[in-house]
Amino acid sequence: MTKQTLILIQCQDAVGLVSNISNVLAKHKLNIITMREYVDEEQNKFFVRVVCTGNAEESNGLYSHLKAVLPEKASIAINPSRRKRIAVLVTKEHHCLADILVRHYFDTLNAEVCAVIGNYDNLRDFAERFDIPYYYITHENKTKDDFENELADQLKELAPDFIVLAKFMRILSPQFVGKFENKIINIHHSFLPAFIGANPYKQAHERGVKIIGATAHFVTNDLDEGPIIVQNTKSIDHSYDPQKMRTAGQEIEKAVLTRAIQLIVEDRVMLNGNKTIVFKA
Repeated sequence: MTKQTLILIQCQDAVGLVSNISNVLAKHKLNIITMREYVDEEQNKFFVRVVCTGNAEESNGLYSHLKAVLPEKASIAINPSRRKRIAVLVTKEHHCLADILVRHYFDTLNAEVCAVIGNYDNLRDFAERFDIPYYYITHENKTKDDFENELADQLKELAPDFIVLAKFMRILSPQFVGKFENKIINIHHSFLPAFIGANPYKQAHERGVKIIGATAHFVTNDLDEGPIIVQNTKSIDHSYDPQKMRTAGQEIEKAVLTRAIQLIVEDRVMLNGNKTIVFKA
């Protein structure tokens, strides 16, 4: 199989960036297969994802040569880890975890699930059926700080590239989120902020909602307002009772979360403040 090189660049926009990058890659005998770029005109920022044939490891000085033709403080990543490690955090709902573990078992997730961590023990048997380590860290009879410190210690030991909240029903403090900045991915139904609380589907049914959906996003200090990665919706009608709405919502949640994971592990997502740049192809 032909060796490929992946290059991710973020910097201030300037005239001639695409030409400059292309010339450097040509000098290093790297042939461009795809180059996807985007310019945020409001922020005057340039983003590009380049896939080349050729081995960057044999191209001495590629990083420094790219740095020399890009604006000051440019961010450059060459061949980031291809097989990302993810830790999955769960509470009681199994639907998102099940989808992740089945895809992991059949090697279609393009990532390694290094562990499942639950604040209840009810999903241990399921995770272990797939030979995935399960860590039970209860929040009961503990202060929030103690619970989060124990959780953070376990995650640091596992050293995942990303942490996936697969219906993990605990609000994480800014202090915890800060320890794993830009590494935590959450999934939730898209009724927020209209219908909050323990039973949003009942509330939505009573209101006669005609569209349900889900959102996958990075976790920040602003609750459920981090940069959005993927969203999707489904039209429903009056025949949907709360349980049927819940079932449909869970199907969307699974699909949206899995898609978000795949985009991230393939290095197709770049953060741009409170937004994302997603190169889908």
